[in-house]
Amino acid sequence: MPQQPLAQVPADVRWNWQDFGACRDSDQALFFHPQNERGSARVKRDRAAKRVCANCMVRLECADYAVRAREPYGVWGGLSEEDREQIYARLDVRTYPRRQGEGARAAAREIADAVSAQALGIA
Repeated sequence: MPQQPLAQVPADVRWNWQDFGACRDSDQALFFHPQNERGSARVKRDRAAKRVCANCMVRLECADYAVRAREPYGVWGGLSEEDREQIYARLDVRTYPRRQGEGARAAAREIADAVSAQALGIA
């Protein structure tokens, strides 16, 4: 998996929230799809990752980072790659959220919907 370019990492990023992530006790492969994973296999893996995120105490910090950094890979704060692509497409590049908390505010609806019963496949 390619490493995230440092140019996209927000200047004010803090990493200490990662110490408290529910994902720390899970297999990393749950959050990052293998090459060529498609269809129902990808949906099932994404939903399983989102279930971990749904109960995470730092979910908002994680999602905020992912949106602000335009994180291209994996499930972060309950947001899949596809969820974030929809957010990126909606946000104006001239006012793109770069400061801490701005990503969570700009994508609040999507962050909440990402771990809804429907998104988790339990509705």
